[in-house]
Amino acid sequence: VLPNLSGRLDGMAIRVPTPDVSLVDLVAAVRARPTRDDVNRALRAAAEGPLRGIMGYSEEPLVSSDYLHSPLSSAVDGLETKAHGNLVKVLSWYDNEWGYSSRLHDLIEYVGSLP
Repeated sequence: VLPNLSGRLDGMAIRVPTPDVSLVDLVAAVRARPTRDDVNRALRAAAEGPLRGIMGYSEEPLVSSDYLHSPLSSAVDGLETKAHGNLVKVLSWYDNEWGYSSRLHDLIEYVGSLP
C-alpha cells in the first residue's frame, strides 16, 4: 500500500476481550535514533495539534474497556512506547466500530459543508 515504507514498518492488530476494542502493535525502523521521550513528545504533539479529535495520547494505565465508544481513530498508550536504536514500538487502542463511524460522521459533515 505504501511502497516507500517497505521493510521499515511492521505491525499487527489484536482483538482483546471486549467485542469492539482492538490494539495496534506497531514497530517502525526510523532514520533517527530517538529516545522513548522523543517518540512520545512527537505523538503527544500530533494528538494535541493537527490530529486532535482523531488521535489521542495518554500516559494513564488504561485498559481495553476504557476505549469502548471512543470517537478516536487511535489512542496511543504512551506508557508502552519503546525505542531502541532506530526501532520504535508504539501501542495504540481503538474502538473499531465507534472510531470508524466517527470518521464517517466527519466526512458527512465535510461533504455537507461544500458549496
